[in-house]
Amino acid sequence: MWQQIYDPLNSPALSTVVAALPVAAMLLGLAVLRLKAHVAAAFGLATALVVAIFVYGMPAGMAGRAAFLGALTGLLPIGWIILNLIFLHRLTEQKGAFKILQDSIGGVTEDRRLQLLLIAFAFGAFFEGAAGFGAPVAVSAAVLIGLGFSPLAASGLSLIANTAPVAFGALGTPVITLAKVHGYDVTALSAMIGRQLPFFSVLVPFWLIWAFAGRKGMWQVWPAILVTGVTFAAFQFLVSNYFGPELVDVISALVSMAALVGFLRIWKPKEIWRSVTPRGHEADAGQGQAAKPLAKHDRAVLIKAWTPWVILTVLVLIWGLPVVKDYLNGIFSPKFPIEGLDKMVERIAPVVPKPTKEAAVYTLALLSATGTGILVAAVIGGLTMGYNVIGLISNYGHTLKRVATSLLTIALMLALGTLTRYSGLDTTLGLAFAATGVFYPFFGTLMGWLGVALTGSDTASNVLFGGMQKVAAGQLHLPVTLMGAANSSGGVMGKMIDAQSIVVASTATGWFHHEGDILRYVFFHSIALACLVGLLVTAQAYLWPFTAMVVTTAGG
Repeated sequence: MWQQIYDPLNSPALSTVVAALPVAAMLLGLAVLRLKAHVAAAFGLATALVVAIFVYGMPAGMAGRAAFLGALTGLLPIGWIILNLIFLHRLTEQKGAFKILQDSIGGVTEDRRLQLLLIAFAFGAFFEGAAGFGAPVAVSAAVLIGLGFSPLAASGLSLIANTAPVAFGALGTPVITLAKVHGYDVTALSAMIGRQLPFFSVLVPFWLIWAFAGRKGMWQVWPAILVTGVTFAAFQFLVSNYFGPELVDVISALVSMAALVGFLRIWKPKEIWRSVTPRGHEADAGQGQAAKPLAKHDRAVLIKAWTPWVILTVLVLIWGLPVVKDYLNGIFSPKFPIEGLDKMVERIAPVVPKPTKEAAVYTLALLSATGTGILVAAVIGGLTMGYNVIGLISNYGHTLKRVATSLLTIALMLALGTLTRYSGLDTTLGLAFAATGVFYPFFGTLMGWLGVALTGSDTASNVLFGGMQKVAAGQLHLPVTLMGAANSSGGVMGKMIDAQSIVVASTATGWFHHEGDILRYVFFHSIALACLVGLLVTAQAYLWPFTAMVVTTAGG
């Protein structure tokens, strides 16, 4: 048994600096040294191993097993999603179906700002709600690059858009997990998050278009942005407060898409924006795919081109249903305790009320994984497009070769994140936020942001820091549900800078080895939006009328 230590240097400040070294090393490699993503991730992981073993005193074998568990998690479920989504994209591209899909989207509007709004925000939010775990960024970025957007625009803007929906992603998994693991009331928690994120569901679409087209370009299409954001935010509030967390994003996204498409039938911007490069990034945007002229297609051709994506949407939604997941897990879902790590690490106060052994079990939930649903959709879609079995196998082999480095990178990133969790490095960083006293609502929100930036998952961040939020809130006499929700709401803004999301974006756009460019583009947006969430939570903690929004009991 090994007990975690949160202040190994007997100096909270020094221990915090040392605990931050692995993440700093990885970010330095990506953004400053411009290392390839898998090299930067390996650099960060090596630094984490040194700190965990020689500073925190974690047994070397145990540290290696924690990294191994993280790598397995990176490959399934996350890498499995990316592999199969890129496989489907390749199939549709080779048959010309993807070009027809682009033409039909362009038929809704030729304006790049409005295409971005429809695809990255609304359509991406639907996939976040149905699948999560990288799927929305992969789908949005792939569609945008096909429409002619530069790689930087397709990658960076898809990441910015995939923020406000994240807390209710994968059919409410982050909220449900936070409530289950740390004893929050799931109804109250869902309602509280639904009283924080709608502000940002209105703001993020404006922010997204501003980041792409500038202030003037944004104001030229403000009515469409407002319709998209307000409809999403309104249903996000209503569903989360009166129905629960499961279908918040799915319903909100469908309503938002319908509202935008309907609005564009009666309203058009005075100037059509045809630029595909983010404002101010013309020199470093990379070589985007030239936008091809839009063609008109008859109904039968359109239906055939959209069929694989409709199949994908339906199957991903079905695969995400709890009853389906439970059924598939009942057929095949073996669990593998990691010997030498499982229940061998003990977390202690103040993170938990009493010493708690950490489980380390890898579940091979292959059948119920979202990536499996995507693979089934890709195979069915490929057969409808005229591929034979040999053709599908050949294309899958080419896809695997294309994304092999990205899969390695994701595995290394998750190895780093998992090691920081089991070694206690992340808890040292969290405790630094928790020591901020009256400013805790602000910095506690940033704790959630840090958790997602480290782990790549709002769910993982909630597991990591949800208990600490509860303890700190109790000690500071703050509403417990407020800070639990703040962990998830603040976390969503870390989604755009977490390494695995950036790798997903670069893979989906084919812009390999430019992860540092994407990180530099989105970093300011992530910090700024996280701070705004922190200010809102602070207002909800101390200032009327915001305090009246705080949910203290289920339904209250």
